[in-house]
Amino acid sequence: MTSPLRPLPAAVLLLALLAQPAVAWAEDPVPPVTGGEERHHAGSSLPEAPVRPAPPARAAVRGLDVSAYQGDVDWSAAVAAGASFAYVKATEGLTYRNAFFTRQYEGAADAGLVRGAYHFARPDSSDGAAQADAFLAAGGGWRADGRTLPGALDVEDYPDAGVPACYGLDPAAMTAWIRAFADRYRERTGRYPALYTNASWWARCTGGSRDFGTTLPLWIANHNGTAHPLPAGWSTYAVWQTSDRGPFPGDQNVFNGSLQDLRSFADGTYTPPPTAGWPLLAQGQRGPQVTAAQYLLNARGATLDPDGAFGPATRDAVTAFQRSAGLSADGVVGPKTWQALVLTVGTGSSGPAVKAVQHLLAAHGSALDVDGVFGTGTRDAVTAYQTAWHLDADGVVGPATWQALLS
Repeated sequence: MTSPLRPLPAAVLLLALLAQPAVAWAEDPVPPVTGGEERHHAGSSLPEAPVRPAPPARAAVRGLDVSAYQGDVDWSAAVAAGASFAYVKATEGLTYRNAFFTRQYEGAADAGLVRGAYHFARPDSSDGAAQADAFLAAGGGWRADGRTLPGALDVEDYPDAGVPACYGLDPAAMTAWIRAFADRYRERTGRYPALYTNASWWARCTGGSRDFGTTLPLWIANHNGTAHPLPAGWSTYAVWQTSDRGPFPGDQNVFNGSLQDLRSFADGTYTPPPTAGWPLLAQGQRGPQVTAAQYLLNARGATLDPDGAFGPATRDAVTAFQRSAGLSADGVVGPKTWQALVLTVGTGSSGPAVKAVQHLLAAHGSALDVDGVFGTGTRDAVTAYQTAWHLDADGVVGPATWQALLS
């Protein structure tokens, strides 16, 4: 009952690759949807959020992403509910294509949405350049018509059993695979694809690569009520997938900008504005945000080794602090815990909280010693960072500056 996978003749595939039309194949008869690749979509590997996040404000530029699982979509109803853009799954790996793609993709455009296509990566089945070619042949291209978003590469855990973690690739090989896909897409369309992923997968499977933050627009998957944490290399995002349920079919998304910014994204002239948000930290995570949390916990009486690894000792310290602050003791550092944990520091301050500031500034590129003394060098680095983030450049690290530093 799933869509049969029929390899194309080589000559037909070559013609499709050379022509690169908006939709390369005629529409197949529509099969029932029961499983397999039809159930794989952007975010299908994410665990269900324990608490459904509140919907974004009505003023947000909202959108959706769909796959074959949604079948025929009532695009007019989606527009009436407030949608402005959509991403449609086109392909997976080297052989699967969404049998509903033509009607979903063209239906979104006919309803007035800015839309784009996405590819579900299978780095275990072929090289990245070959999958970019297959994606383009199936309609995943881009053109500067003001209504087509750049194609997106979806890299995440495989949602079904039988495929090894990180598709059997080490971080260097995975990074090279993504680069091959992105470079081939740019070579053939003139612009880089967007990248859909989540911070946890990125840390595990690319080793926290920072190679793509300035070239690939980020489509971040976080169903925790905040777009953060972002993967290493990105300081902002273009699209945030907020939930797998809501007023639209498929997954719910918010664009980082105005409707005019959305049109600029389609045209290729968009620069995502900086964003600040309290990251969500839990056991198993690593990085400068974890180190900062460990320093701050020490400032509140803990005795942790600030090694950047969120292990059992850090979880116990978080839980103890949450109990002392009257918070839910879940061992996860979220927005409420951060707001209770941070301390305002400025010139003359000293101690672990200052070390947290210095460590974060160094992670953002400042040349500072992490000595715990808030002197002239630290103040100047704070002021420069505040200026770059359009904050009040007073040299004092209060909640707004902490939030920016942790983003």
